[in-house]
Amino acid sequence: MSAPSSSSASPARAVARLLVVDDDPQIRDLLSDYLRESGFDVATAADGTQMWAQLAAQPADAVVLDLMLPGEDGLSLCRQLHARGDVSVVMLTSRSTLLDRIVGLEVGADDYLPKPFDPRELLARVKAVLRRGPRLPSRSAHAGTLPVCAAPQGHGVRPAQPTRASSQPTPPSQAAYFDFDGWRLDTLARQLISPEGRVITLGGSDYRTLQALVTHPHRPLSRDFLLDCAFGRHGAANDRAIDVCVSRLRAHLNTRARPSPLIRTVRNEGYMLAADVVSSSV
Repeated sequence: MSAPSSSSASPARAVARLLVVDDDPQIRDLLSDYLRESGFDVATAADGTQMWAQLAAQPADAVVLDLMLPGEDGLSLCRQLHARGDVSVVMLTSRSTLLDRIVGLEVGADDYLPKPFDPRELLARVKAVLRRGPRLPSRSAHAGTLPVCAAPQGHGVRPAQPTRASSQPTPPSQAAYFDFDGWRLDTLARQLISPEGRVITLGGSDYRTLQALVTHPHRPLSRDFLLDCAFGRHGAANDRAIDVCVSRLRAHLNTRARPSPLIRTVRNEGYMLAADVVSSSV
């Protein structure tokens, strides 16, 4: 079942609304009761069809989503929720390997909790993702609303020169495009465009890692900093997840025509984009 289009923004709610999606009725009841007692407005669903019906009836601030569901699985549903961009996702699963966590986060989950878990930990993670807000806005939103991890000043992004239509250069935090070494990162389509015009669609964590690097060129960024940018503070427990992201990005960016990698490893510090970057708006 395809994701319905996101409805217009509803008035701000004093109480955050959660949607618990799990095919086990005991888990649904346990979690919904606990989260209600913790002050949330909670709805439940047993599968993807019920989830979309609940969201159509009333928007939610976050979805607690089980990976293993009848019909359409949690990964597919999470990918569609992420594309909407108006709701955070905490994924639940009995699979707890690092690779499984990375896959869940790749398709757009804001956090990942393996079963069995303590409801108090789920509560803490839900509160954390709500504080951050939805990971990305809908594709119709302005690129300037995209989250960009903050770093010390002097990040080195060079705004494009203003045109007659725009008297001010574009700040990196509001840029739609980042151009570097012939490449372009399109923050509207969340795509990487090669010097030859080839379009590369990036996974969620790869995109956010590259976004952090292009907004702070020529500056070593620690694994912890990149981990927070790519997955959120609680998104992944192992900094090897960032190494995996960088490895995939290097596979895209490294060419025989370039003698050294664009993303360089800085010993004892992390990773750095070794290129000048020019930012521009739409």
